[in-house]
Amino acid sequence: MKINTKLRTAGAVLTSTIGLLWLAGTQAQVLDSTIQTESRINTQAQASQERIDGLADQTGELLTEYRKVVSETDSLKIYNDQLEKIVSSQREELASIDRQLEGLENTNREVVPLMLEMVDALDRLVEGDVPFRLEERREAVLTMRDLLDSSEVTTSEKYRRLIELYQAELEFGRRTEAYRGELPDGQTVDFLRVGRTLLLYQSLDGLTSGWFNPQTRTFETIGDEYRRTIADGLAIAGNQRAPDLVKLPVPAPVAAQ
Repeated sequence: MKINTKLRTAGAVLTSTIGLLWLAGTQAQVLDSTIQTESRINTQAQASQERIDGLADQTGELLTEYRKVVSETDSLKIYNDQLEKIVSSQREELASIDRQLEGLENTNREVVPLMLEMVDALDRLVEGDVPFRLEERREAVLTMRDLLDSSEVTTSEKYRRLIELYQAELEFGRRTEAYRGELPDGQTVDFLRVGRTLLLYQSLDGLTSGWFNPQTRTFETIGDEYRRTIADGLAIAGNQRAPDLVKLPVPAPVAAQ
């Protein structure tokens, strides 16, 4: 009986030991599984955090890009608004130019005939005037006629040149000058012009003097009594002597018809 009791006791102890060992093994397996699960969770959490960080970086980049696009859009809107103002101003300027061109065309239709009449009047003046520097003045009128026919010169430039020609003719009536030229017969003489009133001449040797007679419209010789005074007048007009009074033949006024 005592032996059986001891055997039963030993079996119980063995059974308890085996149970403890199984429990310990089970707990170890659970612990290992828990550790693995925790490790997997940590790994997944780290991966999730990395994805979150990546998304945060992308979000930051997208936000920066968005702000840049918004800024560029605002700048582009301001630029477009300014361009629209410029284009609008140019449209108004073009419309103004069109109106001016239309007015200029109307002005041309009025000015061109006037300029032609002015050239004709200037031609008659030169031909009917005292014949000083005759060829030079005729050439100026002819050049002006050619200029009016030119399509390469603007109407305003033509008008300006014509006015200059008239001003030059006006100046002739205010000045006294001495110059060398030829009589109609080809003789070279020294001319003395006093405005448009008097045109005298003297031969180069000083022996012959004459004048242009406005009544007969011919050059005529005059007496020797004017030879000295004409020589003095030539010297004064040529700045070879100080200004002084000289006695010159002046044509008598003609009564109006």
